[in-house]
Amino acid sequence: MSKFFRLFSTSLLAAGLAAPLLAADNPADEERWRQIRTAVFGDRPIAADATNIVRLEAPARAADGAVVPVAIRTQLAQTPQRHIRKLWLVVDKNPSPVGAVFTMTPESGRAEVETRIRVEEYTHARVVAELNDGSLHMHTRFIKAAGGCSAPAGKDAEEAARTLGRTKLRIEGDVQPGQPLLAQLMVSHPQTSGLAIDQLTRLAPVPHFVKQIKVSYGGKPVLTLDADFTISENPSLRFYFTPAASGELKAEIVDTEDRRFESALVLRAGQRPDV
Repeated sequence: MSKFFRLFSTSLLAAGLAAPLLAADNPADEERWRQIRTAVFGDRPIAADATNIVRLEAPARAADGAVVPVAIRTQLAQTPQRHIRKLWLVVDKNPSPVGAVFTMTPESGRAEVETRIRVEEYTHARVVAELNDGSLHMHTRFIKAAGGCSAPAGKDAEEAARTLGRTKLRIEGDVQPGQPLLAQLMVSHPQTSGLAIDQLTRLAPVPHFVKQIKVSYGGKPVLTLDADFTISENPSLRFYFTPAASGELKAEIVDTEDRRFESALVLRAGQRPDV
């Protein structure tokens, strides 16, 4: 776990913010968010319900708390003059509320991402976007889901170990220079949270998850994801990048055991790799 996520989670536990809350309108909800907001953003103003800048899409009720699809959408084109430079994905009542931080660049073309997350109990989930002028903009959803962070991994241990680190990059559509192109990264990883008690040993496993993903195109950064076990087992990340006439799309992945994996695609204008 990165130093930021470790210290932040510890401070919330010390403040008593890990206690379960059941109702969507529980009066403690606002206090919980206030504590998170202060810890991450200090006293910086945040524009709420900023759907003209950023929007969080998530199911109102998820079928499985361990695999909740979420998408961050934006109305803002990524240009050097004006762009989203950072996105925080916050799940208020998760054991580690700040589950993912995306650092974006103009190279993405569109600061939009899709992934799957774990949700431990009924909660507000938020995306906070920081523009390159330093302003903050937020959109909030309420998700009814439970047990996602403390659920055991779906694969057996031997299978998970055998496929650990397998990665795949693919694109959706033809390469058109200068036009944002949708890509997907898939990583085989158990994303062990350390919260699922083994029913035989009654012990919790050591947390083991992907802590960082760096995506580049033509040697220039597209996005960086700093994350924790909030991201579901076998992480899947959909994102945009802006290709040139030709270049290499590359993803570099690091987990909490400092194991490193990577995947790359060489792209050319007008071509679509068989991926």
